[in-house]
Amino acid sequence: MRPSFQTHLLNGVFEDPVLFIDFVFEKRALLFDAGNLRGLATRKLLRVSDVMISHAHMDHFSDFDWLLRLMLGRDKTLRVFGPSGVIQRVNHKLNAYSWNLVHNYSDDLVIEVTEVLAFDSARRARFTCRSGFHKHGETTFELDCGVIVEEPEFRVRAAVFEHDIACLGYCLEEKQHVNIWKNRLEALQLPVGPWLRDLKQAVFESRSDETLIRVWSPGGTGAPERFLPLGMLKKQILRTVPGQKIGYLVDVAYTEANRRKAVMLFDGCDLLFIECAFMQVHADIAARRNHLTAHQAGTIAKAARAQQVIPIHFSPRYLDCQQAVCAEVEAAMRPL
Repeated sequence: MRPSFQTHLLNGVFEDPVLFIDFVFEKRALLFDAGNLRGLATRKLLRVSDVMISHAHMDHFSDFDWLLRLMLGRDKTLRVFGPSGVIQRVNHKLNAYSWNLVHNYSDDLVIEVTEVLAFDSARRARFTCRSGFHKHGETTFELDCGVIVEEPEFRVRAAVFEHDIACLGYCLEEKQHVNIWKNRLEALQLPVGPWLRDLKQAVFESRSDETLIRVWSPGGTGAPERFLPLGMLKKQILRTVPGQKIGYLVDVAYTEANRRKAVMLFDGCDLLFIECAFMQVHADIAARRNHLTAHQAGTIAKAARAQQVIPIHFSPRYLDCQQAVCAEVEAAMRPL
């Protein structure tokens, strides 16, 4: 079954960790961290609707300015998420530039910044290009079990971890995956086209089986327009299965509190991107620097029942033994 999301780890495991998640069926993408983004084509970066910042160390936040440069002058809303203080940090980045000409832009770029304070609370503010990116509308609100994005097709949860500073881990959860049987479309003489997206949307929104779905062909070609009940289409041409679950965790200390949060956040993950900054032989260095070892990352992944683990964010000291780091993760995940 074709997945709804395509994951792309932008840089190598020894470089800035940046995870780009592309939506297969629509022109949209999510970005996890914003370190070095220059390896990603402009057309792909312009698909980004949401940026999930783990924390404000340079290798995770430095190219926010590049993203801003590309989106400037476009009619777009960019949502940015991060730990406590991220509103002020974005404000400082925006205030570093002069905006005396933005009133000439016909389109207005809106940047909506949310800082996650705890599992149940967050703060949000907006910055608009046409106002010279002055901050306005700052409010504090409640979160439901760490959910920072809630849409019909998916949600994103965040949890606050300890890295000597607050650092966020994220989990993208597809609510359900809807697959279209193309051979059954052909058998029923139904066209392939944009109406299938409307059909999926109706399923995601749990509309009643009596809901009529408009079936039509692009450009008026093919079979004539008609309306069919959602219940019939679900039975005849759809297959619904549990959706994907993708986790992202970097720069956290191996403490009991962090371990518990990670296991809860990533429970049952299909794919977990997790830092392996050091090997277990250097666990003392990892502890001093508030990072995970490969063994600790594997232990977390095993407890969270992750189906596949992608080790990332290695220390450069392992340039000549990258496979050994990966092997340590695999060994920690093996059944006893």
